Amino acid sequence: MDFTTAVIISTYNNPIWLEKVLWGYEHQTYSDFDVILADDGSGPATRALIERFQSRGILRISHVWHEDNGFQKSKILNKALEAAQSDYLIFTDQDCIPREDFVSTHIRMARKGYFLSGGYYKLNLPVSTRVREEDVSNGFVFSNRWLKEQGQPIGFKNTKLWRNALYARLMNSITPANASWNGCNASGWRSDMIRINGYNEDMQYGGQDREFGERLRNLGIQSKQIRYSAICVHLDHKRPYKTKKSIQKNKAIRRSTRTQNIVRTPNGIQKLS
Repeated sequence: MDFTTAVIISTYNNPIWLEKVLWGYEHQTYSDFDVILADDGSGPATRALIERFQSRGILRISHVWHEDNGFQKSKILNKALEAAQSDYLIFTDQDCIPREDFVSTHIRMARKGYFLSGGYYKLNLPVSTRVREEDVSNGFVFSNRWLKEQGQPIGFKNTKLWRNALYARLMNSITPANASWNGCNASGWRSDMIRINGYNEDMQYGGQDREFGERLRNLGIQSKQIRYSAICVHLDHKRPYKTKKSIQKNKAIRRSTRTQNIVRTPNGIQKLS
């Protein structure tokens, strides 16, 4: 591999879930990557957790933080993107525990001129709360047998957790899901992200990740589906920051991005006049 890699994890005031996610990154089969925590204004409990993981010495963690001023995920992601020193960036969230081959899969499938589009398998709240460090380190949380024992409903979506490379390739090729930029599980080249001026800071919850990917496509970057290859499980939680107003505003911005073929957002890393 001739490029460097970092994982950017967005977080906000949920150290219990973030701890479970960091356990997952401590147990990756590939370990030569940086972790950048893009913190949208969390309090002392999150800072203490991050310092504890830094002291463990397993992960190379940096903490990018700004004051809490409401939902500003796009803004803090831009700060993390600007602070990143690596060539290749994997984006995810504080509620997504990665399987041990998560980072290595993104690196193995990385190609110039593409970004990678992953997904997640969603746990219910009772199972989310039961996940312990040994369940992550031993891979139990990615086992359908273990999940069923914990009370997780089992259905077709559980096939995402199958460890079968041939099945994963087949399903990646035939799934009807759009290969969009999904902030919980996506990766690409930092140089491409800088060219589109990062995330649009006019956007709050609801589609800001998709709009980021749409501008990458307008730049000429293609997307590749990896939802059955790069596996993470999603811990359940409420979304109090989701509002009808923000969704409507973001839909309008996305329409403009698509119809006007916008590449560089005016309100991104740089503030364009």
